[in-house]
Amino acid sequence: MCPAKCGAFAKRNNMKIKNLPACERPREKLAKYGPGKLTKSELLAILLGTGTKGVNAIELANRILKKFGDKLTEADFKTLKNTFGLGPAKAAEIIAALELGKRLLKGKQTTLILSPKDVWENLKDLRDNKKEHFVIFYLNSRNQEIEREIISVGTLNANLVHPREVFEPAVKNLAAQIIVAHNHPSGNTEPSEDDLTITKRLIEAGKLLGIELLDHVIVAKTSWSSLKDKGMI
Repeated sequence: MCPAKCGAFAKRNNMKIKNLPACERPREKLAKYGPGKLTKSELLAILLGTGTKGVNAIELANRILKKFGDKLTEADFKTLKNTFGLGPAKAAEIIAALELGKRLLKGKQTTLILSPKDVWENLKDLRDNKKEHFVIFYLNSRNQEIEREIISVGTLNANLVHPREVFEPAVKNLAAQIIVAHNHPSGNTEPSEDDLTITKRLIEAGKLLGIELLDHVIVAKTSWSSLKDKGMI
């Protein structure tokens, strides 16, 4: 347990990190608790390794983040190396680490689907289509989109959407939950009897697999309708 006096020590910006109590040293905290428990300044301090004259790495990281904020990812080498006396070595390490992170995350789905409006915005390519498209959003436990898949195209009825086609990709993608959606070319987003039948079948199938159906959203060009909001789920 970190003693109360650690906070006072941490405010002494000119104290070398190695002289701080263990509970305030970023590397030790990362090793013990994992990176998720560290602040942005502490993570950046690990990259910096050391501070500059009269300022430790944590305070230097604080100043850099205060100056750049989220724009740090856009800072170029020349600008960074001339900031707070960083120099070319530290600037290169920061830029290299940020670029590596970008490349590793490139193409990874991070879209959050939290509301019917999010679904409507995500379906801008389909919501005014002349044919009905039945779409599944496969989500992880944090409501982040893993995959979006069109299951059927054409006039929608209960016989065209089989639970197997919906949940096979869910299992394959390790989805924790799904949202189903489709467009109504007529512009009327009120659910039909077939819409309700399909939804009930998928809810029951999802229960067997432990994959929750969060909502069924019907979209049109300028509006949407949520079966969950209507109390139908």
